[in-house]
Amino acid sequence: MTIRNPILPGFNPDPSIVRVGDDYYIATSTFEWFPGVQIHHSRNLVNWRLLTRPLNRASQLNMLGDPDSCGIWAPCLTYADGLFWLIYTDVKRYGRTTVGGASGASLRDFHNYLVTCPTIDGEWSDPVHMNSSGFDPSLFHDDDGRKYFVNMLWDHRPGNNRFAGIVLQEYSAKERKLVGERRNIFKGTPLGFTEAPHLYKRNGWYYLLTAEGGTGWGHAVTMARSRKLTGPYELHPDTYIMSSRHRPDAELQRAGHADLVETQNGETYMVYLCGRPLRNRGRCTLGRETAIQKMVWGKDDWLRTLDGNGIPTLETPAPTLPAHAFPPPPLREDFNSPQLPIDFQWLRTPHAEEIFSLTARPGFLRLFGRETIGSSFRQSLVARRQQSHCFSAVTVIEFEPEHFQQMAGLVCYYNSYKFHYLYLSHDETAGKHLRVMTCTPDSPQTDAFTPPITIPSGKLVHLRVEIDYERLYFAYRVEGEDKDWCWLPQQFDASILSDEASAPGQPNFTGAFVGMACQDMAGTARPADFDFFEYCERGYRENPVEA
Repeated sequence: MTIRNPILPGFNPDPSIVRVGDDYYIATSTFEWFPGVQIHHSRNLVNWRLLTRPLNRASQLNMLGDPDSCGIWAPCLTYADGLFWLIYTDVKRYGRTTVGGASGASLRDFHNYLVTCPTIDGEWSDPVHMNSSGFDPSLFHDDDGRKYFVNMLWDHRPGNNRFAGIVLQEYSAKERKLVGERRNIFKGTPLGFTEAPHLYKRNGWYYLLTAEGGTGWGHAVTMARSRKLTGPYELHPDTYIMSSRHRPDAELQRAGHADLVETQNGETYMVYLCGRPLRNRGRCTLGRETAIQKMVWGKDDWLRTLDGNGIPTLETPAPTLPAHAFPPPPLREDFNSPQLPIDFQWLRTPHAEEIFSLTARPGFLRLFGRETIGSSFRQSLVARRQQSHCFSAVTVIEFEPEHFQQMAGLVCYYNSYKFHYLYLSHDETAGKHLRVMTCTPDSPQTDAFTPPITIPSGKLVHLRVEIDYERLYFAYRVEGEDKDWCWLPQQFDASILSDEASAPGQPNFTGAFVGMACQDMAGTARPADFDFFEYCERGYRENPVEA
């Protein structure tokens, strides 16, 4: 049996993997999307299901005001002493990146926390603040019972390397704080951007795994080792044990930010993030995804891919474990439960009751009109990941706007300045109408609108989107009025919903979502009701309008 990559398609970056008995868990970053941290579960490394998001209340996480692509970065999930330990960063300010054309200060604010729980899907503890010196934190449990905390060190000073190395400090579980001296144990290689540290111990060696080269096309997995935890660390003979930076032919690009797990049978697998760019655009609309690869330890006690080439592959041998498939997720959600279906998330706020309700009108998702689409505070947007290059999505909306500041509809969203929004509104000229607002990051006119289409009042309106790689089409159907779908004539560019479509220096680390939104810029919280949401992945259609 083989494993097909990516194992976690769509926006699922920065994987951290742990095995507890016969169960495997992967934690991935969620950035500004709430609840925080996705945890997937598997029994055989082949089949995975989304299990839980542990950071689900205000005492653990409040991202109101966090900029785009900030919030939860790079969780680390481990198990020791009868507890699951989850380390994560909450980024409050991104600052300036090290690229030409970027503006702003190089100052950043990031706070690293620890939460624990005896069960993976239970109620996790309130957080312990660890430090704020950098990001990508990780916790290492040594075999003598002591625990050590590592993270990359951010140096804002002019002329210095902002990625200043990997720092290590002991963690006292009894005192619930870092203790002792902070040591810089690894300055990195000339590839730079040294981050994402994880420590392991094997055959008397301490192994340090890091990511380098930045999380774009130059990404790589670097390995080093030492007989002493504090170093000095010697580099792997190949330096980088996984990268596609010199292989434009590789299907999986941007490979890096890895973690290791050992199976019950002693086999070693490495999970890592990757991207699948659109062939004719070079943009990763599915964001950074999670892949896995079987690895092998050599006689020299160094880790390598099976063929020794260090290239990510679409397939890798599966471990000899019993088959364990999970039921497929439903194609349609009818919102009949008081809980939001697990595939859906919202933005930033821990106070979900302020933006949506599943009980105000049972059988419907009610969104309360709040701030503008793209607001960093309270915007009513509930969406799910795009996990295939080709898909169809449909919803039906009941919404009676009174004026132009009230809007609601179907949205394809990346962040505050990258989206396509098919929405209903009202104005004194067109009355109730439907149109598309597009916000683009890479054109002189940053937002554009299609002409309004008049819609009769008091009618349910079905909204539809079809995406095939970079092509996006919208359609609508007024219930009781239209027998067939009415297609908007415009073809929209879905490739803007990607990391790569950006002005210089902006953080772009998430992925495309599709979902529902509602705004009331007058502050009266005009609601919109959505009866269902369908999301169906499919094969490529040359002409989705005819299909």
